[in-house]
Amino acid sequence: MQAILYIGHGTRLKQGVEEALQFIEAVKQQIPIEIQEIAFLELVEPDIVQGVGRCVAQGATTIAIVPLLLLTAQHAKEDIPLEIEKAQQLYPHVQFTLGRPFGIHDKLIATIYKRIQEQQIEISHEAEVLLIGRGSSDTAVVRDMQEISEHVRSKFGFSSVKACFLYGAGPAFQDALEAIKERNVKQLFIVPYLLFSGLLSKGIEKDIRASEFDCSRVILCSSLGYDDNVQQVLIERVQEALQIRGDMNDKAKEQ
Repeated sequence: MQAILYIGHGTRLKQGVEEALQFIEAVKQQIPIEIQEIAFLELVEPDIVQGVGRCVAQGATTIAIVPLLLLTAQHAKEDIPLEIEKAQQLYPHVQFTLGRPFGIHDKLIATIYKRIQEQQIEISHEAEVLLIGRGSSDTAVVRDMQEISEHVRSKFGFSSVKACFLYGAGPAFQDALEAIKERNVKQLFIVPYLLFSGLLSKGIEKDIRASEFDCSRVILCSSLGYDDNVQQVLIERVQEALQIRGDMNDKAKEQ
């Protein structure tokens, strides 16, 4: 019996957890699979092994693992596969397929622009954008964010779109703030490239307030969040993960 296990990141903030749960509940209504559960990488239960156990308790024999992650980094490459290995040892009769993170997607790029439009401020021809990523030690994340930045710049005509990160490789958020202070920015939209309201989002807000920028020129937008575009991307990733299972079955029949 097929099941889907969504993997959220997890946060200490109750609001962030509730946002993830509400988002998944909305997505579940559009996926014709009876067994659908959510687990978290850290800070929140159930963890991945517990989530697998919940699926198995309902009769699951095949579980599609679908991460709610924006980019492919250590969580997707190492942490989630390691937890799947643990679950496999506990439930050797269960087959697992692992979906991919959201990645670079036109719908997510459209949501970045939507966050800017929501400010209801006339966008100058000199307007710049600063995207703030969570960050990772994996340099692939830096490359992906640079590619996303270039897509936003070329598609929507901003004079400059750059990415910085809260930690890990790539340009640091704090360095980006200092650079803003040192030059005469005409108009800069800051968009946190994050899914949920967590401590990182709160920290960004706090640091920008402390910098005392002219809010008519330096505008903090809402995080990417869980809008309809994000929902559609997740549904695509679910369908891909389920297709992987179908492909595996087809290959097994051929052998």
